[in-house]
Amino acid sequence: MTTTTAPAIQPVQPFQPLQGVRILSLALNLPGPAALMRCRQMGAACLKLEPPGGDPMQQYNPAAYRQLHENIELLTADLKTEAGQQQLHRELAQADVLITSFRPSALVKLGLTWQALHRQHPQLSQIAIFGAPGERAEEAGHDLTYVAESGLITGLDLPATLYADMGGSLMASEAVLQAVMHQRSQGAGVYLEIALSSAAGYLALPRAWGLTQPGAAIGGGHAGYRVYPCQDGRVALAALEPHFALRLCAAAGISMPGIQTMLEPATHEAVAAFLLTRTRRELDALAVEKDIPLCTLGD
Repeated sequence: MTTTTAPAIQPVQPFQPLQGVRILSLALNLPGPAALMRCRQMGAACLKLEPPGGDPMQQYNPAAYRQLHENIELLTADLKTEAGQQQLHRELAQADVLITSFRPSALVKLGLTWQALHRQHPQLSQIAIFGAPGERAEEAGHDLTYVAESGLITGLDLPATLYADMGGSLMASEAVLQAVMHQRSQGAGVYLEIALSSAAGYLALPRAWGLTQPGAAIGGGHAGYRVYPCQDGRVALAALEPHFALRLCAAAGISMPGIQTMLEPATHEAVAAFLLTRTRRELDALAVEKDIPLCTLGD
């Protein structure tokens, strides 16, 4: 009897939809560089022109700056000078996409309006990152203000991450993909705007829909979807679906005749009492043994 050996499974190479695309970025701080990092990961050749003073990110967080700019070509150019403008347009002539993060008035001063760019470089697409859309694009703002106006700040604590900036960076990299698709189908560049306030608003939609409002099922109303103290730290519990909730209740010795049980105050108290008697190690083991979604945290 002849036996055959199954062929070895070859790892699939990640698809790089921006392979062969050249991107030039003038965007500083976080949203633009984060978008450029994503584009590089999708195969684009990326160049960034920085002002003589460099990117502020390099000063206040060198480690983040290094990660954001890994495999990104970096050059210095003073766009307020004739030499800097010449350098810029040499690079624009070779680029497929330009990413900017200036206010509209600054784009005018630098000769980077879409009308001017499209006339000089018809092959080029521009992704313009602004703080807010339309008439608000000239307003001063930052991640914190955009997150606040979207209703994502409660109390006096700062958000755990930069939601508007990172959400905006994903929208900007998505816009690059849209621009490249347009170029390939229409043979010309396109202008797209990304507003950080709109990115924050998009991330806030679950709250606007009422999903995460206080008392809603995933706003603390469901006993299986909360953060609780445990014996030596905290546990983020996410036993939301009925089968997960049933496993949690079985482990905690709680009767669960129906999903409504998870909304009752007595169930909250029982789950809290059960978790408070367990260590993080015990809860990690329970999660694996009973297939319950949870994450233990230190103090």
